[in-house]
Amino acid sequence: MSEDLQALRAAFATVVGIVVTPFDEANRLDEAAFVRLIEGAARAGIRVFTANGNTSEFYSLSPTERHRAVELALRAAPQAVTIGGIGGDTDTAIADGRRYADLGAQAVMVHEPVHPFWSPAGWRDYHQAIARALPDVAVVPYLRSPRISPSVVQQLVSSCPNVVAIKYAVTDPAAFATMVQQVGQDRVAWICGVAEMWAPFFAVAGAVGFTSGLVSVDPYRSLRMLSHLQKGDYAGAMREWSEIREFEALRARHSSEMNVSVVKEALAQLGACSRAVRPPLSPLLPQDRDHIAQILAGWAPQRDTASQGVGR
Repeated sequence: MSEDLQALRAAFATVVGIVVTPFDEANRLDEAAFVRLIEGAARAGIRVFTANGNTSEFYSLSPTERHRAVELALRAAPQAVTIGGIGGDTDTAIADGRRYADLGAQAVMVHEPVHPFWSPAGWRDYHQAIARALPDVAVVPYLRSPRISPSVVQQLVSSCPNVVAIKYAVTDPAAFATMVQQVGQDRVAWICGVAEMWAPFFAVAGAVGFTSGLVSVDPYRSLRMLSHLQKGDYAGAMREWSEIREFEALRARHSSEMNVSVVKEALAQLGACSRAVRPPLSPLLPQDRDHIAQILAGWAPQRDTASQGVGR
């Protein structure tokens, strides 16, 4: 593994911000709002961003929009690590990865294949093909299925040294702990891929970082949780968990159908961007909007002194 790839693996021991993709009144990418969201999170201390993640509505974006989102993310946070989400057929995923690398992105996150018929061996082969075509780019598989065993992951990371991290998004900490132990704690950077709601439990099992859609709304909460976890202060991390639990539970409700809509609604109420989402997503119902307003009202005094406690 090159020194650059080793450095990237170390850089993933943090909060990995997954940024929403704001849309304007004409349903186009709202570039100004997108840049503001990343700039705000970067000022707070977020050092790794993913453009074109699931929270970014990856499957609703055109190739042109995906490429532009990565370009804007790099411009908004030039000192940060930028990960570009790729997926779909193998050739398209590789082409997107090459385009992102040409723009300056250091890493790609490979969305789990959405093919209705797939095998664990096929999952491995898909990721191998992408990683081998992008040898100088850090590759982060997005593991969302319990069908992927430690042996399959072991085969992948052994054959592709640029697979430097695993974004693990199966909500089973025991299975995750088994995966880490069998593949190896130090083989890759293990990232909790199901955000703050699961981060404390995954940290005990070996995760060194976690993803976050909350960073667009209140990055300081995510950073405080990270600080507690890095110090082994699980009681402190659980205090933060209790504060964000209601918000994250709304996102997870009904098989996470409102995952993105909740974040965008909060941002709309804060005046940061439109609440618009693209089908097959839908906006929140009025009662859920009121619920978000209540949560934000409870957080407001802490947002006014947001930097307190970060990095302590």
